[in-house]
Amino acid sequence: MAEHHAVPGVAGSAPTVLAAAVAAATRRIRVGTGGVMLPNHRPLVVAEQFGVLEALFPGRIDMGLGRSVGFTADVRRALGADKADADRFGERLTELLAYFDGTAPLAAPPATGLRVPAFVLAVGEGAAIAAALGLPLVMAHLSDEDRMLAAIDRYRAEFTPGPHGDRPQLLLAVNAAVAATAEEAAKLQVPEAWATVYSRTRGVFPPLEAPHRVAARQLTEREQRLFDQARAGQLHGDEREMTEKLGRLIARTDADELLLTFGDGLPGRFDSYRRLARLAGLTSTGG
Repeated sequence: MAEHHAVPGVAGSAPTVLAAAVAAATRRIRVGTGGVMLPNHRPLVVAEQFGVLEALFPGRIDMGLGRSVGFTADVRRALGADKADADRFGERLTELLAYFDGTAPLAAPPATGLRVPAFVLAVGEGAAIAAALGLPLVMAHLSDEDRMLAAIDRYRAEFTPGPHGDRPQLLLAVNAAVAATAEEAAKLQVPEAWATVYSRTRGVFPPLEAPHRVAARQLTEREQRLFDQARAGQLHGDEREMTEKLGRLIARTDADELLLTFGDGLPGRFDSYRRLARLAGLTSTGG
């Protein structure tokens, strides 16, 4: 459950609330945030929220945490956060973890004493913080894979074992789509790529447009460059192609898990997830 503010069509403006709804509607799957952005919240409140979630759904909650702030100045102002707050991510993360292990000067029931797995969503400096605190790292797949691999290598080299883990753990977040043909799969990711371009050139996120409407646009040189960059970080293909692409990615990164997602209309998304599940040898048995 991601945290996005002022983004049309995204229900994840309150990830812990959404996680509670999903956990209540399922029985066995793990439910997590991807993630709560600590610069936007007080660590005590975040600890209390996850403490309640863990108490309600024991052993099924994952606490994904990020260091991003609001995308625009208006959003940051409304949240009472600014870009400098991202630099205090390590400090806030340490405080948050202290509420769970009971070392904070203030008790935070029901979080105190509970074990909720924490994951850091980050690249660069955030990856170094995850390594220093001995936490799993969730890293986005980048079009510049050499830069991504350098960050992963640094995380593993600097990892400090502790109460939250005895070895580095990497989850790789990949924008991936599968369809009956490579062409169909590629179309599924066009709306999200264009939304990225729109946000970077206009400062706000638009509702997702149908692929054919995006294809009909006459893009400026800058828009085309940004669109190509957005597309470069996406993986798509038929089932055979995606088996090979994801296999190569796992081999290059030695990732422990893949977090696969993309944003588009529900029919195409559901079909893609079913195909991805089949590639992974999974079958649907209910939540």
